[in-house]
Amino acid sequence: MPAAKPAGALQGRRIVITRPAEKARRLAERLRSLGAVPIEFPTVRIEPAEAGPLDAALRALDSFDWIVFTSANGVDAVFARLAAAGKDARDVRGRKVAAIGPVTARALKEHDVTPSLVPKEYVAEAILESLGEVRGKRFLLPRADIAREALAVGLKQRGAVVTEVAAYRTVGVSGPPPDLSGADAVTFTSSSTVRHFLASGAAVGTAKVVCIGPVTAATARELGLTVDAVADEYTEDGLIQALEGVLSP
Repeated sequence: MPAAKPAGALQGRRIVITRPAEKARRLAERLRSLGAVPIEFPTVRIEPAEAGPLDAALRALDSFDWIVFTSANGVDAVFARLAAAGKDARDVRGRKVAAIGPVTARALKEHDVTPSLVPKEYVAEAILESLGEVRGKRFLLPRADIAREALAVGLKQRGAVVTEVAAYRTVGVSGPPPDLSGADAVTFTSSSTVRHFLASGAAVGTAKVVCIGPVTAATARELGLTVDAVADEYTEDGLIQALEGVLSP
């Protein structure tokens, strides 16, 4: 992991955090330790999806060749339902498991599951390039209810048999935005955070727009925002480094 820049790079900078509350608090603590002034404005929250479809897919785990996790939230949702059914990680270890990104991989390792595949680039398209021949293989994709279709479509086009199931829901948080005047940067960690930030009536004003990855950045641009920085590594560490770069004197 690249070393962080000196704490002074963010000293006194007011940085808006739009990710879900539990993750916003963690990022806020890290930014505060670097001298920044975090402004927590969670624009979305994560909720469990209807349990029935996911439970049915998990009962049929033996029929899948691969399970592909695209987020730590998906990992949490799957293991919560396994626990509710009296099962554990052994039911997952018998399958090949792919994880998009180190955060998702770490979430799996917390359940003693080591992924067989973690692509170098943390997007769905990189999974497709890394999997090789998939024709006839059966894939389970536990994902967000509003997740991109790129992975499922790509797998099907290559002859795979794909079961998609909503493992969790991303829901907008209602309520007026806080006072964002004087903010130096607004951070976005998913397309949904961008959409719900703008839907709330909030505006970035003169603040720098910093996105965790290219998909989020593309959404921000499509919705009329100027993106000032995109993390090189699509993680919290990468986001902080992007902030340090764009806000350095």
